[in-house]
Amino acid sequence: MAGKLDYITPEGMQKLRDEVDFLWKVERPQVTRDVTAAAELGDRSENADYIYGKKRLREIDRRLRFLAKRIEALKVVAPRKHPDQKVTFGCWVTLEDEDGKVQTYRLVGPDEVDATAGNISIGSPVGRALLGKFEDDEVEVDRPRGVAEFTIVKVAYERPGS
Repeated sequence: MAGKLDYITPEGMQKLRDEVDFLWKVERPQVTRDVTAAAELGDRSENADYIYGKKRLREIDRRLRFLAKRIEALKVVAPRKHPDQKVTFGCWVTLEDEDGKVQTYRLVGPDEVDATAGNISIGSPVGRALLGKFEDDEVEVDRPRGVAEFTIVKVAYERPGS
C-alpha cells in the first residue's frame, strides 16, 4: 500500500471514524469488563470467557490499528458537479443494460464497496469503464461473464431522491 493513494467519499470516511469510535468507546471497554470479571473467577487456563475475551481484545486492537493506518492513507474526495454530467468519483450513475434493466450505482473507493447498497469500486470493471464518460454514452464492460453493454441514463452528484 505504500505510495498508493486511495480515495474515499466524506460519507465513507465518517463511517470509518464511527467504527473507530464504537470499537474504542463501546466495544473495547465492554470486552475489557468481561475479561476482568472472568479473570476474577479463578483459573484462567480453562476459563472460556477469559480466553475468548482476550482473543476478542486482540481482534479489536488489530482492527483499530488497521483503521488508523487506513484513515491516514485515505484522501477524502467529495463529488463535484461537472457541467457536462461527466462520471467522476463519488457520483451516482444510472445505467440501462441491453435488456432494458435500469440500475443505479455510486462510484466509490475500495473501502466503501457494498454491492447491496449500489456502491461499486472505481477499480472494478464497471467503475473503470464508466469513469470519464457522460450521460447518454454507451459503454462496454468486459466482465468475467463476458462483455456487457450499458447506456448511461443519468449522472447525479447527490444521492438520488434526496
